[in-house]
Amino acid sequence: MRLQNPTRLERRLGDTETSYFLPSRESGVNDMYLHLGFSAQAQALQRDRVAHVWAILRLKHPLLACSVEMRDYNDLRFILNPYASPEAVLQSADENLIYRQETKGELIDSYLNGPRTLSAQRLSCVIISQELGQFSPGHSRPNRSAMRAEDWFDYDFLLCTTHFIGDGMALHQCANDFFTLLSSKTSSEELHDILKEEWRIRYGSQFSEISLPRSLEERLPLSSGKLQRAASIVDFELSQGRLLGGHSFPRRKGNDRKTVVPTVAFDEDRTRGMLKLCKSRNVSISSALFAICNIAWARTRNDNPHLPVMMYSALNLRPYLSADELNDSYWFIAISYFNVVLPGFLPTSHVEKMFWHRARSAKEQSTRAAKHRMIISRSREMAKERGERARCWAKEDDDKVNGTDMPPPPPLMATVAVKLPSTALIGLSLLGNLDGIYRHAAFPQIRLHTLTTGSRQRSGAMLLFGYTFVGKLWISLGYDENGFEKGVVERFWENVLTAIEELLL
Repeated sequence: MRLQNPTRLERRLGDTETSYFLPSRESGVNDMYLHLGFSAQAQALQRDRVAHVWAILRLKHPLLACSVEMRDYNDLRFILNPYASPEAVLQSADENLIYRQETKGELIDSYLNGPRTLSAQRLSCVIISQELGQFSPGHSRPNRSAMRAEDWFDYDFLLCTTHFIGDGMALHQCANDFFTLLSSKTSSEELHDILKEEWRIRYGSQFSEISLPRSLEERLPLSSGKLQRAASIVDFELSQGRLLGGHSFPRRKGNDRKTVVPTVAFDEDRTRGMLKLCKSRNVSISSALFAICNIAWARTRNDNPHLPVMMYSALNLRPYLSADELNDSYWFIAISYFNVVLPGFLPTSHVEKMFWHRARSAKEQSTRAAKHRMIISRSREMAKERGERARCWAKEDDDKVNGTDMPPPPPLMATVAVKLPSTALIGLSLLGNLDGIYRHAAFPQIRLHTLTTGSRQRSGAMLLFGYTFVGKLWISLGYDENGFEKGVVERFWENVLTAIEELLL
């Protein structure tokens, strides 16, 4: 995409982007957030400085500053209106920068359960909050009149973006870049010079070749011919047909959605012990968490022990994508999904031996999904299927609102094939060691101490997160507490923590 002095830049959404955009229209389903709790001195969080950092990132990563225009279900477009000046970039960033005086819990609850923060016209924003009178633990609490420039305070940071412009890896890399630049010794005047140079590169008279990051589907290598494409379709259908899962949490309907995110962090010594134990058993903590959930569910409510338990997780496709010659932004969505299937029964003895066996099975299934020779074609077919399904459901929803929906066709009298159950119990978002992304030494003026992440959910949704951050293992469960039979999810969560204590510590 090469435009000389463009008045507007646009491109169509790909299938994966579409599958996330269409469900988000009504109430922001899948809108992501990343919360970071940190300590800093007050001067580091001056609004003008924060706005400059946010403006620079929005220039470097244009999808953050786009809007979406929907012409029809098959024609959705990112729209970027170029900035007339560096000052216009700064103004736009400031309009999408929010300062509050709320606790972490209030911030997250408001984002997850309150009115939608984002929209098709606002795809990202940053929220900075300091609870009134809050000082960093370990530092004295002086009188307001005695505050000094060197005093440290506790702050909460929320990076909010729609899911169709990026994934978890983009979210965390952006936060690392944000705090690296914010904590640098660069003066406010120097930050403004950086902003002006970034604007000149993209919109100035000397160089105006700009583009939006290409979609996942555009960057996946293409099949070489008709025969290979046909084989890809057959392989995908066969792989989907082999998925078998007969367990799900009992749901309740008719209640307003309320997402909660109970979170537990294990201290550094216990985390090191768990990681060492997993390594000695030749598995990762991520693989172990699949087995932990498997056992926790069997102890919670296992009505169908003869059927396997299926769980799903995201698959990072970035290593398989071709380069984007005109845009080096990491803000784009590049994920697919895979499933782990484990037995549904729980033996009465040798539970520990069975646990490690299932953890190794989870590792093998995860590795097989990530390294399968058909991973590219399977990811392409899955994106196509998800896009088509999202368009179909979006039209059905719109027809209901407009009163033009048609009754479903009558059921067939006879069915030749019997469809096997393929229900997933839960999704796991396993982010790995985030200390490999957050270069804490690069921002000594900022001390990160807490991380929570998730998204606005649809009714009856659930997702378990596991990651290592500041040397600690964090486990959190985001779920709609009004969407499930009372007490079942709470017992499952207790059983998850008990199984970790029993088998990993």
